[in-house]
Amino acid sequence: MSNVETAPEELRCGTTADGGATPGTPHVEVLSAREVPLGGPRALPVRRTLPQRARSLIGAWCFADHYGPVDATTTGMVVPPHPHTGLQTVSWLFSGEIEHRDSLGSHALVRPGELNLMTGGHGIAHSEVSTPATNVLHGVQLWVALPDEHRDTARDFQHHVPEPVRVDGAAVSVFLGSLAGSTSPVRTFTPLLGAEITLDPGATLTLSVDPAFEHGLLVDSGDVRLLGTPLEPAELGYVPSGSGTLTLANDSDARARTILLGGPPFEEEIVMWWNFIARSHEEIAQAREDWARGTRFGVVQGYDGDPLPAPALPNTPLKPRGRARGGTERTAG
Repeated sequence: MSNVETAPEELRCGTTADGGATPGTPHVEVLSAREVPLGGPRALPVRRTLPQRARSLIGAWCFADHYGPVDATTTGMVVPPHPHTGLQTVSWLFSGEIEHRDSLGSHALVRPGELNLMTGGHGIAHSEVSTPATNVLHGVQLWVALPDEHRDTARDFQHHVPEPVRVDGAAVSVFLGSLAGSTSPVRTFTPLLGAEITLDPGATLTLSVDPAFEHGLLVDSGDVRLLGTPLEPAELGYVPSGSGTLTLANDSDARARTILLGGPPFEEEIVMWWNFIARSHEEIAQAREDWARGTRFGVVQGYDGDPLPAPALPNTPLKPRGRARGGTERTAG
């Protein structure tokens, strides 16, 4: 997905200097979403939990948009060809269908329960359009920052359909990394965890996780508690590294759906602006110029329309941002 804000904020992102959790007493930091309209008069509203001033990364996960359910016949997704550098995009749907085309020549459909992962690396362009068969559009779009040694890697596209596993009143679909005895074959450039977890009514689930990972649980629906801390839909609960287990509970009489993200703290600072991830303002400016000139990113074949123009760069160069302490720490209940 493109970040189509007309005045995107330029961010310097890095790890938050708060260390890991105290053994035996992990805390949950609650990150609220802000609503961002994507597009024009028929804009698709999305709820963005990463990046934000409180926390810019969870592992290498650096961008999290959560959208829907919306009536796709009036508010669908129409994102023209646009560029990416220095990242991987992760598309995951709960309902609907999106047609993906990219400058690698990939032409694929994004469907519920199926992972589409695109590697931008040195540069790629792609388009995303909800199909005419889509009535309700609902899902998440996530970005992963590439480490310095791999950020100029060749463009790539991978597709994977994970087999859900049942464990203690929950269905777990692991699309990246390993969890609950399931491992995704999809290649990443840093250790990562990405999984959809659906909890039955009243279910409580304790998962063994890598204590070297920090984790974020994004709630799509239901009355969910993470380590005893209540989370509302569209909120993301953050747990620092140091915990070997995570306990999720569904207090509602309906199924609850969540997305669990994780990875070891990403030690590099990155610069994010529009659809680019780089290490300096100058690199961002060069990527923007290359897109405007029609070089570097290739051509998306089969899209009927013009590519997305880049917004204007800010008048002043990037100023480093302080590493804020984080969001709200909500009392377990």
